[in-house]
Amino acid sequence: MEFQFGMNWSYYSHYVGDVFGAPLAIEGLMAFFLEATFVGLFFFGWDKLSKVQHLVVAWLVAMGSNFSALWILIANGWMQNPVGAAFNPETMRMEMTSFYDVLFNEVAQAKFVHTVSAGYVTASVFVLGISALYLLQQRHGDLARRSIAVASAFGLASALSVVVLGDESGYSASHTQKMKLAAIEAMWETHDAPASFTLVGFPDQEARETHYAVEIPWVMGLIATRSLDREITGIDELVAKSQEMIRSGIIAWDALMTIRAERDDTPQEVRDRFEAHSADLGHALLLKRYVDDPRDATDEQIAMAADDTIPGVAPLFWAFRVMVGLGFAFIAMMAYFFVRTSFCRMRFPRWSLVAAVIMIPTPWIAVELGWFVAEFGRQPWTVDGVLPTALSASGLSVTDLLITLAGFITFYSILFVIEMGLMVKYIRKGPFLDVAETEAWAARHEHRLRTHDGQGPFAANPAE
Repeated sequence: MEFQFGMNWSYYSHYVGDVFGAPLAIEGLMAFFLEATFVGLFFFGWDKLSKVQHLVVAWLVAMGSNFSALWILIANGWMQNPVGAAFNPETMRMEMTSFYDVLFNEVAQAKFVHTVSAGYVTASVFVLGISALYLLQQRHGDLARRSIAVASAFGLASALSVVVLGDESGYSASHTQKMKLAAIEAMWETHDAPASFTLVGFPDQEARETHYAVEIPWVMGLIATRSLDREITGIDELVAKSQEMIRSGIIAWDALMTIRAERDDTPQEVRDRFEAHSADLGHALLLKRYVDDPRDATDEQIAMAADDTIPGVAPLFWAFRVMVGLGFAFIAMMAYFFVRTSFCRMRFPRWSLVAAVIMIPTPWIAVELGWFVAEFGRQPWTVDGVLPTALSASGLSVTDLLITLAGFITFYSILFVIEMGLMVKYIRKGPFLDVAETEAWAARHEHRLRTHDGQGPFAANPAE
């Protein structure tokens, strides 16, 4: 990430680095080193640590990964809802004004618990699927059934948490990212409360309507506002408000240019005017796509910049619905296996085991769709309302970008192939040691084997 921020997003790093860099630095110090150190002890300490020590190391790895998620999502949450910071006209940068507000940003907190729960679901579906595979292959039956019992119980709780916490994210978006919420729902016009939820439909961004929409009354109002009397602002009204904010931002830009030119001699009236309109300065920067100086923008260019605040509606609309559909599918699957393990003596029909294996990659798809909704839905902003994406990138050529992108793709593709190869290898191998490994283990514990006289778990014959 640091490489990409420095190389491909240099102006972003300059403009908001004072705010964004803090949680990233804390993540490296608090989480990454903790996680990296103890994951090494976890893998290479099998014969050097006691069981209790190894368990503690496992906990520390888990703590480190969760701390990583926390600080990364605090940084990302600030990009979604930039609180606790203000623009300094002297340095031309965003500067932190309240670390407390950045840390306890409502978007960041909702994203943290939602993302971590999604990770738990991903792990649970993986354990469930591999255990189902063993049962289909008639291998390691006892272990597989116990694993299904644990995975289904923990996975059901996690899947329910994802839905509940996702609802919290939706409620947060209703007052922090109204355009994203309206685009997800393809809500072109502001409707009377409570708003309906569009189950399926075909959004047409040019015509500003959704064809063949199937709506469920009241549901969207309850999800987004938790009330029956608060309306959800539609896309068209939000675009009109964006035009007003762009015009306000032009006033801020004009005052800023005066401050930059006159420095200490700037009249207080100009500084007051800047402070009054500084919150909309980012909207004036949207005009940079069409004109060098926002003060020279025409009404048509202002209207075009306001239209740019609408993200791609159709991709958002469908990505959100596929993600939610998969989320409810995880709940149904976990609930089914939980009931079978609890009340049906762990007997599973073959079709359910096949379905569990097929479901293994779907949580990853759901997670990626969730990130797509979060990041694509924020466009055209890198930092919502503050810095447009078009201004954040470095001044690199297409060739430069292709070279770095090709390098990243090649490197991570190699890691992906290695990771998949290792996972398939150990899935096929199963949880138990083969004869050669057992002989090596027996040699290391020869004294314990002699103590037990060839009986029990330390049998003298390694093949046993």
